[in-house]
Amino acid sequence: MEKRYFTIGMAGHIDHGKTSLTKALTNVDTDRLKEEKERQISIELGFAPLYEDNEIQISVIDVPGHERFIRQMIAGVAGIDLVVLVVAADEGVMPQTREHLDILKFLGVKNGVIAISKIDRVEEEFIELVKDDILEELTGTVFEDAPFVLVDSLSKIGIEEIKELIRKILMDQEMRDAKGAFRLPIDQVFTVKGQGTVVRGTVYEGTVEEGQALKIMPKGIEVRARQIQVHHKQAGKAYAGQRTAINLSNVSKEDLERGDVLVSSEHFIVTKTVDVAIRMVEDLEHMVKQRMPIKLHIGTTEVMGRIVFFDRNEIKEENGEILCQLRLEEEILTKRGDRFILRRPSPQETIGGGWVIDPRGNKYRFGNQTIEELEKKKVGTPKERITAALIEAKSLPLNELIKRTALDEETLTEHLTEAEFVLYNRKEYTLKLIIHSIEEDIFDRLQEFHQAHSMKTGVNKAELLHTLQTRFPKTLLEFVVEKGIENGIFKRKEQFVSLSSFVPHVPKSWEKRTENLLVELKRDGLKVRYLKDYFSTAGIPEMLEFDLKRFLEDQELIVLLDEQFAYHGEVFKEAVGKLRSQTGSEFEVGDAKDVLDLSRKYMIPFLERLDAKGFTKRVENKRVWQL
Repeated sequence: MEKRYFTIGMAGHIDHGKTSLTKALTNVDTDRLKEEKERQISIELGFAPLYEDNEIQISVIDVPGHERFIRQMIAGVAGIDLVVLVVAADEGVMPQTREHLDILKFLGVKNGVIAISKIDRVEEEFIELVKDDILEELTGTVFEDAPFVLVDSLSKIGIEEIKELIRKILMDQEMRDAKGAFRLPIDQVFTVKGQGTVVRGTVYEGTVEEGQALKIMPKGIEVRARQIQVHHKQAGKAYAGQRTAINLSNVSKEDLERGDVLVSSEHFIVTKTVDVAIRMVEDLEHMVKQRMPIKLHIGTTEVMGRIVFFDRNEIKEENGEILCQLRLEEEILTKRGDRFILRRPSPQETIGGGWVIDPRGNKYRFGNQTIEELEKKKVGTPKERITAALIEAKSLPLNELIKRTALDEETLTEHLTEAEFVLYNRKEYTLKLIIHSIEEDIFDRLQEFHQAHSMKTGVNKAELLHTLQTRFPKTLLEFVVEKGIENGIFKRKEQFVSLSSFVPHVPKSWEKRTENLLVELKRDGLKVRYLKDYFSTAGIPEMLEFDLKRFLEDQELIVLLDEQFAYHGEVFKEAVGKLRSQTGSEFEVGDAKDVLDLSRKYMIPFLERLDAKGFTKRVENKRVWQL
């Protein structure tokens, strides 16, 4: 199974025990600053590795809970896959916790776990009442159906339970897109003596490799990823969902700031005018007015701007989605679907949040016509809706596309004939770009495998597809492999798949020694020594023996009699020819001994190999020639 990477966040009211719980889960104290230690509150984002095995790696962010540090909290939550909401048993859900819940809702965080902390401060008989009160307070929020665990960070009660619960939830969750262009919103910038400028953040999408050329946006500064670290360990590559620190060349710390975005592609849009769909918090304290100043939090960026309505001049209460525009004082990098939070600069409060409909907003007239145009943009053209559904699901039959796009069959079938859509298995639709993406992925995996195992025929097809089945349907993967074979990109021998251009070969550094081994084996004819002796004499290390033995057998350069003995391919062929020419249609063991002058230790394995290869068939005490 392909390894998956996730980042989770701790959220909740000040002094409800988020940092203590993080420490109990990870053995890392995420309060690093002197001021944090003195005041016993989190000011900056704290990070720690939570869990890792062969299948999954989970990082944790402890986000500040104090109202003054709400912007750091938003920056932290913006890149996470699951939130642990920490609520103290002796205080319950506080007003600030409700603001955090609004933020999580607007940022589209769906997965959550409730940690009821400080249970040692409440009498045991009141625990159930406390739990019921908290769950009642969370009704109607993203945590309404979330599982909960009672925890005590000091005694470690509930710690292993919550860790396993987090792992279980994330194992069922699809990880972020690792195939798209790389994007990392920067939330920390610092210098390391002797290394230079380092940026840190959560990889939103894509992957980044050591040495890769990148750009800092919206500034347009060209840099290179000199080194990559994940949790203070060197890494050649970082994946979507990972907390990552990247040492950059060609840039100083003073040139960068939190909110800049590190990208690998020119396709991301830099803009100051954004068409958006927003929702307001349920209990607005103050009126939201036309062209009112707002503070936009998107990714790790925080920028001032104004909100522009096209169908109203003010909002006091609104439960539905509002289509409007944000006109910003500074450029930001964003794309359709990105989520954000809106806050009032003064008095400071969260007023709402939403998602980006179009980062290329224009100036529009006030009125219903503009709202109708924004509605069309929000929904997307039929083609955009089909594409979006297929990007999400990777492959869908027609009846499922009708449900997901809300388009009629006639409109769908008309658009599905266009070049970017592909019908396979006579019933499933996918995108040409998804096929190319899978093809590239398989190509890269095979190339990597061939470099590491040059003597092997290829990768077992079932194993190759299994690594990709967490992201793509098996039927689609089968189709791409077969199409690749048909187009001469891949080839198959029995159950093994390889690149069409690949020819199994002995690594250059061992060619000469392998030749010497074969010369020795051929010279000894039918009276061979143990095969292990030939490897040893040729100076071939034990770790290469198994692969080299299989390779030589596949290439028919040797014929294995059993695990101990082997003949040179030509010697075996000559022996078979000699035996056939000097016996009739059948023969006994004694006849073969006379012809080949072999002792029993060679004769029996030799005859069994003839049977296995189909040259002969044993009938009672005789062998009958078949080929």
